[in-house]
Amino acid sequence: MLNNHLAEEVLGRALSTGGDFAEIFMEDTTSQGIVVLGSNVENASTSRMRGVGIRVYKGFSSVYAYTNDLSRGGLLRCASDAAAAVGEGGAAVDVRLNRSVAANIHPYALLPVDVDGKRKVEALLAMDQAARSVSPEIVQVSASYSGKWQQVQILNSEGLNVSDQRVYVRVRVQAVAANGSENQTGTESPGALKGHEFVDSLDLEQLGKSAGRCAVTMLHADNCPAGQMPVVIDGGFGGVIFHEACGHALEATSVAKGNSVFCGKLGQPIAAKCVSAMDDGTMANEWGSLNIDDEGIPTQRKLLIENGVLKSYMIDRLNARRMSMPSTGSGRRQDYSFAPTSRMTNTFICEGTDDEEEMLRTMGDGLYAKTMGGGSVNPVTGEFNFAVNEAYLVKDGKIDRPVRGATLIGKGSQILWDIDRVGRHMTMAQGMCGSLSGSVPTNVGQPRIRVSRITVGGR
Repeated sequence: MLNNHLAEEVLGRALSTGGDFAEIFMEDTTSQGIVVLGSNVENASTSRMRGVGIRVYKGFSSVYAYTNDLSRGGLLRCASDAAAAVGEGGAAVDVRLNRSVAANIHPYALLPVDVDGKRKVEALLAMDQAARSVSPEIVQVSASYSGKWQQVQILNSEGLNVSDQRVYVRVRVQAVAANGSENQTGTESPGALKGHEFVDSLDLEQLGKSAGRCAVTMLHADNCPAGQMPVVIDGGFGGVIFHEACGHALEATSVAKGNSVFCGKLGQPIAAKCVSAMDDGTMANEWGSLNIDDEGIPTQRKLLIENGVLKSYMIDRLNARRMSMPSTGSGRRQDYSFAPTSRMTNTFICEGTDDEEEMLRTMGDGLYAKTMGGGSVNPVTGEFNFAVNEAYLVKDGKIDRPVRGATLIGKGSQILWDIDRVGRHMTMAQGMCGSLSGSVPTNVGQPRIRVSRITVGGR
């Protein structure tokens, strides 16, 4: 990690041409990965990445440069490059730093790098074998393990010098079912901001069987009919719709530039009264959590929507300037080669008061979306198109049969108004979210909800 004397010199150099704020982000990350395919180890790797990113502000403008040359000369050259892009002239700047370590509210016990590879492979094989046991129609299973130990130090010209450690672990199992003419897949992929002890706590057999069951069920499913209908969306991955179609539109990355349907709507109703939503980076050991964001600011529990009313946005340091609002600890980046911007952490629709079974019983005919897949979203308009990985037709309030090929089509700002039931039990699922600052771990979540009417695409 950088000592104060060198960091102060580098920050001073970065400000030497008239910048009014400078920041150093330093990271040292060790990553491990293992892939089991066909019950055999396909790949095993360990990598290490070290580098520094230097950012300079001048008013509302920002310049970012990065390097993996961590010598004094390399750091000063990087700072000079950033300063040169800001402008010319300026005067010497004296920076004084105060060293601190972020309070760790996400404890871990076992670093992934300290756990024997055989132990990890055994966990993957347990999921592999469980998935295969579901049916002879399971023709292929892949299982993977990923672990990361990231050490960061963030220093800036306001005197901040804070360091933090982040430990991530995730496993994934995907089963493929086939009948000779087509394939269907099922996937489970839990993860946490935690050590290898997280893997030890999982029911690996259940994860494998769940992936296998989904693949076989969808292999025998009918094609989904198209049309407008009520849809019940389950918890966990169901929250991806809020994340993509609404969450991104509440990030300052969009709001500060006027590229969001929610611009200028603080304090106004934007959803049905039964809808409240959070972004909470403080949840202990959750996949999207952090002690501090990638700008050195403690993460927060942010109430985005309360009983349908927009209460706050997710704001990073630069966009806080542009919006004349404080940062919400939402600045995130993939690694030192990316400048940070506002990003989600653990984003979810809050628990409601409705009975989960009642919302099915009273919906008439419609669709039950058990597990959501990927999709596309226009962040300016909020228009979305999402695949449903596992879906069931509902007839007269009862689950009738599985269907495949279902997609949900709509607009984020409208779907918030069309939610008429919110269940009592919120669950989350883990994913990677891509944006301007790269790919970062995020949780999506919600209780089971009902949308009174939405366009369902089928075959």
